[in-house]
Amino acid sequence: MAAPRLDLHPDRLLPLDPQARAIARRLYEQVERLPIVSPHGHTDPRWYADDAPFSDPATLFVVPDHYIFRMLHSQGVDLADLGVPRRDGAPVESDPRRIWRRFADHYHLFRGTPTRAWLDHSFATLFDLDVRLTPATADIYYDRIAERLAQPAYRPRALFERFNIEVIATTESPTDPLDAHKAIRASGWKGRVITAFRPDPVVDPQFENFPHNIARLSELSGIDATNWDGYLAALRERRAYFKGFGATSTDHGHPTARTCDLSRAECERLFALAITGRCSPEEAELFRGQMLTEMARMSLDDGLVMQIHPGSFRNHNPRLFESNGRDMGADIPTRTDYVRALKPLLDRFGDEKSLTVILFTLDETTYSRGRPARRPLSRLAPGSGLVVLRRPARHAPFP
Repeated sequence: MAAPRLDLHPDRLLPLDPQARAIARRLYEQVERLPIVSPHGHTDPRWYADDAPFSDPATLFVVPDHYIFRMLHSQGVDLADLGVPRRDGAPVESDPRRIWRRFADHYHLFRGTPTRAWLDHSFATLFDLDVRLTPATADIYYDRIAERLAQPAYRPRALFERFNIEVIATTESPTDPLDAHKAIRASGWKGRVITAFRPDPVVDPQFENFPHNIARLSELSGIDATNWDGYLAALRERRAYFKGFGATSTDHGHPTARTCDLSRAECERLFALAITGRCSPEEAELFRGQMLTEMARMSLDDGLVMQIHPGSFRNHNPRLFESNGRDMGADIPTRTDYVRALKPLLDRFGDEKSLTVILFTLDETTYSRGRPARRPLSRLAPGSGLVVLRRPARHAPFP
């Protein structure tokens, strides 16, 4: 029996209502050929620094992508059988073709998901595949993709240019020396890859190895970050360093949107507890909330746009966290308050014309409950998953 065809309908992502679809088509036609500006790209800067070929289909599409392996794991597939590395270095599947076949065996699980939509789009438009991925076509897919990945046109920089990317932001911790960005700059390549300042490892007392992270912050900044004033100074120094590599934004993945405006004495007390690993969960939440306010204060000085995307219960599966580490797909959206949570920050800085805060939400009920109309120029973009608070035209994530 012939393999089912892979046919991409041109309106597959547009509304079903005929009138709305017609409007969407006209809008899409106006923007489809414009350059891509990606302020939240989450790609690995080493791709662009090394410009090495992607090794094989499984290592590109399956092993590093928690959107894929989280679905397979939820249906009983062991992560080790998908080649996902373990913390303890225990052996995992190393044959990429076997991993790919296992992925193909379960590809039906992705029907109706955004993951399936972008995968099918990639398979059809990048690799000219015109049959669906099934167990019977797994090797056809593997061989075609592997053959293309070996070609110079499929190296990271060539794809960057083919996709008409004007600029893309990667995301790094303050404890990252940004060596990949240094290499990109030194290479002379003209592609614009910038960094974004993601301080979670050094502002969240519940982040693993928090005291060690503070020590690393001290080392890289050259400032003793083990006291409150030194800690803030070290963060300012690292922000300036990131700006030197193109950073235009900060990025905060806190459990909630809570902000605080605490006294200096209380800040010093909480910091002393944090760097010794003695924060209670409530104290850790207070500290994170204070640090969002401190980040807003710093943004007034250095102009970095704040991106806050709260509301994910990260590493929900303790066994998965223990065996494979963080960000392995065990993240679950939670109900998120913005109105009360952001009030301390907005009371202090919300009327400053030079501050821009971009809020992401995983909680769709926010749209009917917490429309943030408190500040002039505030707006909610329905369906986009983000809110922009005070965004003057001269101040945007990408100048």
